[in-house]
Amino acid sequence: MNTPQVKEFLIKLQDDIVKGLEAVDGKTFKRDQWDRPEGGGGISRVLEEGNVLERGGVNFSHVHGAGLPASATAARPELAGRSFQAMGVSLVLHPHNPYAPTVHMNVRFFEAIKEGAEPVWWFGGGMDLTPYYGFEEDAIHFHHVCKSALQPFGDDYYPRLKKWCDEYFYLKHRKEPRGIGGIFFDDLNQPDFDACFNLTRSVGEHFLPAYRPILEKRKDTSYGERERDFQAYRRGRYVEFNLVWDRGTLFGLQTGGRTESILMSLPPIVKWRYDWKPVMGSAENKLYEDFLIGKDWV
Repeated sequence: MNTPQVKEFLIKLQDDIVKGLEAVDGKTFKRDQWDRPEGGGGISRVLEEGNVLERGGVNFSHVHGAGLPASATAARPELAGRSFQAMGVSLVLHPHNPYAPTVHMNVRFFEAIKEGAEPVWWFGGGMDLTPYYGFEEDAIHFHHVCKSALQPFGDDYYPRLKKWCDEYFYLKHRKEPRGIGGIFFDDLNQPDFDACFNLTRSVGEHFLPAYRPILEKRKDTSYGERERDFQAYRRGRYVEFNLVWDRGTLFGLQTGGRTESILMSLPPIVKWRYDWKPVMGSAENKLYEDFLIGKDWV
């Protein structure tokens, strides 16, 4: 098991993604290195009020500690009392333009350690797309690249991880998907370390090919106050999911992680309305009818 190799990959992945996004936006991500008093630290790369991105964060973290938080042991109580290390890259991008979708990606490695026992390790990650105005060609492209990332590892991976993503990024209290999905996986430790690392690496390396062409295509689309208002309303769903359901957010907060880095995923401008419904036949209603439906895109 080569954990230094995983860390080296993650740091390079962060740098490659930031460079790719800077080439589209034209502005530079701020670099903020931080230490965690309980052990470890990370590098936050953040861009606010860019030319294309209203807020974008691409974070690397490598933290360790003497005991696992409740969010990590709830599903696996046998790990209680073990020390741990966790490392990963996590990103969320919120473009200015309502026709350009929000996107999320993360890849991570986790190890739970107990003296005298074999370490328990696993990989996790994925990416998913959250449009405000849906375009079928964008959804097909994003899912096609997700499928390509997994195809070398077996035909069953994409449909299984696509279904997992649809089920995970679901707002149970709203009874609706967060977006059009993508792929998601956790607890990956079979058949062996190298195979799991290679799959995780492939997911990370396919992020820019999946998202950058969509961003470049939509970033200059003309829009008005109506579209911007709907974007702010739908961003509220993103906030609700991240603060109520997302395990990564809970893990970060419960382990005393850096709050500024954990909550960089939240959009800078957001609105809520009481019991709002889109007008039938409108472009806003089309999002609900044709895209937020757990559809098979490839």
